[in-house]
Amino acid sequence: MIFATIEHILTHISFSIISIVITIHFITLFFHEIVGLHNSLERGMIATFLSITGLLVIRWIYSGHFPLSNLYESLIFLSWSFSLIHMIPKIRNHKNDLSVITAPSAIFTQGFATSGLSTEMHQSTILVPALQSQWLMMHVSMMLLSYAALLCGSLLSIALLVITFRKNIDLFFTRKNLLIKSFFVGEVEYLNDKKSVFKNTSFISFRNYYKYQLTQRLDYWSYRVISLGFTFLTIGILSGAVWANEAWGSYWNWDPKETWAFITWIIFAIYSHTRTNQNLQDIHSALAASIGFLIIWICYFGINLLGIGLHSYGSFTLTSN
Repeated sequence: MIFATIEHILTHISFSIISIVITIHFITLFFHEIVGLHNSLERGMIATFLSITGLLVIRWIYSGHFPLSNLYESLIFLSWSFSLIHMIPKIRNHKNDLSVITAPSAIFTQGFATSGLSTEMHQSTILVPALQSQWLMMHVSMMLLSYAALLCGSLLSIALLVITFRKNIDLFFTRKNLLIKSFFVGEVEYLNDKKSVFKNTSFISFRNYYKYQLTQRLDYWSYRVISLGFTFLTIGILSGAVWANEAWGSYWNWDPKETWAFITWIIFAIYSHTRTNQNLQDIHSALAASIGFLIIWICYFGINLLGIGLHSYGSFTLTSN
C-alpha cells in the first residue's frame, strides 16, 4: 500500500514539474534576456527525470519485475526516455536545441498515460508467460529508447522541412513580384525597385544567415539523435528475435508488431543512406525522417490499439466517462 501511495505522489510530482517546465519554456521564447528562466528549465527537467526514475524503481520493487509489462508502464518509460534525451546536449555543454521537443513530448506521453488510459491499466499485474523472461528488460527498453530518440529526431527534421519550405515560398513570391513589375511598369521604375531590393540585402542576408544557422543546428541534432535511436532499434529488434525464438520457437513470425518494426528499421536505414550521399542530404533525409515519424506511431500505438497478433498483451482501452 505504501509503495502505491509513493508511486501516486511521484506521478503527480513529475507531471506538475514538467507542466511548470513547459510554461517556463514558452516564457523564454518571448523573454530571452531572463537567464534565470533557462536555468530553471534545466533544473525542472532534471527534477522530472529523477521523479519518473523514482516512480519506475518503486513500481519495479513492489511488482517484482521490470515495469514494462503493459502500455501504461511503457508510456511512463517513454516519458522517462524523453527526459533522458533532453540531457544529452548537457554532456558536452552544447546549446540545448532539444528542449523544444523533449519537454512537450514528455508531458504528452505522461499525461496520456495517467489520464487517457483506464484505471485498470495503471495496476501492476503478474506477467503473462510470454513476458516472463530476462529478455524483457533488454528488448522492450531498447525499443522504447529507440522510439523516443527517433521521434525526437524526426520532429527536428519536420521543423527543418517547415523552415526550408517557408524560406523557398518567400523567395518564390519575391522573385515573382519582381518579374511582374518588370512587365507592367517602366524600365526606370523597375530599376529603382531593383535598387531598393539591393539596399535591403544586408537585412535579408542577416535573416537568411539566421535561418541557415537554425537549419544547420536542426540538421545536426536530428542526425545524431536519429543515429542513436537507429542503434537502439537495431539492438531491440535483434534481442526481440532471440527472445521470440525462446518463447515461440521461431526468430521471426511476421507478426504485425514485428512487421511494422521492420518497416520502421527500413525507413531509418534509408535515412542513414541519404546522409552518406551529399546530393540527398538535408531535404531528402528530412523527408525520410518525417515518414518515419508516422511509421513509429503505427508500430508503437496503432498495433496496440488494434490488439492483434502475438503482441496483443500490449492492447489497451481508453478511459470512459
